[in-house]
Amino acid sequence: MPVASIVSGITDAVTSAIGNHGLYAVFLLMFVDALFPVASEVVMLYAGAVAAGVFASQDVVLFGHTFAQGAPAYVAMSLAGTIGYTLGAVVGWAIGRYGGRPYLERHGRWLHLDTTKLDKAERWFDRWGDWAVFLGRITPLVRSFVSIPAGVLEARFWRYVWLTLAGSAVWCFVLAGAGWAAGASWTTIHNGSSVADYLVVAVVVVCVGWLVVRWMRRRRLSEESAS
Repeated sequence: MPVASIVSGITDAVTSAIGNHGLYAVFLLMFVDALFPVASEVVMLYAGAVAAGVFASQDVVLFGHTFAQGAPAYVAMSLAGTIGYTLGAVVGWAIGRYGGRPYLERHGRWLHLDTTKLDKAERWFDRWGDWAVFLGRITPLVRSFVSIPAGVLEARFWRYVWLTLAGSAVWCFVLAGAGWAAGASWTTIHNGSSVADYLVVAVVVVCVGWLVVRWMRRRRLSEESAS
């Protein structure tokens, strides 16, 4: 099946869920994304467009309270994604911490975590230390395979939670902001091509690359000073 068809199918399913269930769908989809990928880029991008009032009859409602279109709805959508993802990440950490590597080696296929992915995650943590959590949360694809390995590798819980919260906030607010900024152009961009689904991913990748280069430069300068 062509990649474009797959992306289109995923996008349609995600946007339909958010269109029907609003904040609740954003919260649940981001919760699940902390355990395995459910196209969080599209989730938050579309959530931002809904917050901007692009789609008729799609209000941002929480327990009967309707958030005004614009900034209030944008903040509500972004927080729903951030909190949902963080709670899902806590569940993932607990699965890894209390299930351990043997459990995942037996049942990891249900969570899309085989031995190869666990080994890659371990190398990621060895390379970046605690900051592997934050960097993982703002790196496409990697972000959905951090939670459970972090538990397996016994990442310190509260530091893990705060780094996850910070990283997921960056991800959700930036993506929702991009959807909000697109505004009325969303439908034209999305229907005309898949650019809307990939543009933000490219931006995030560039940002992550900049952070990594900056970190490596500081590390090199620190090592040179020490020597």
